[in-house]
Amino acid sequence: MSDVTTSPREVATPITLTDAAAAKVAELIAAEGASERLALRIAVKSGGCSGFQYDLFFDSEIADDDVVAEFAGVPVAVDARSAELLTGSTMDFSDGLQGAGFHIANPNATHTCGCGNSFS
Repeated sequence: MSDVTTSPREVATPITLTDAAAAKVAELIAAEGASERLALRIAVKSGGCSGFQYDLFFDSEIADDDVVAEFAGVPVAVDARSAELLTGSTMDFSDGLQGAGFHIANPNATHTCGCGNSFS
């Protein structure tokens, strides 16, 4: 494993962050006040009522098979298994009265649950 300062591998990025999402993630990383550089890790885990659910968290370690990209200075890491399920996806952030938060538009999702937190 290497730290987040490792340069991204030359692999197609499975997910894109909008400017609004990158700005919000940068704000959240700054609020963490961590001594090491953090990346946003986007993963797909088994679970939820539709089979899979997204997992977003900050990570300071990058595995050799992770796909890493930067959006507006924000490093984003995706593990190889999740990358397959996220290909072509976009993550956005909205801060309105309805649906405030991060939202992932995934063209690979054939079904999403009523709560919007899981997909198949």
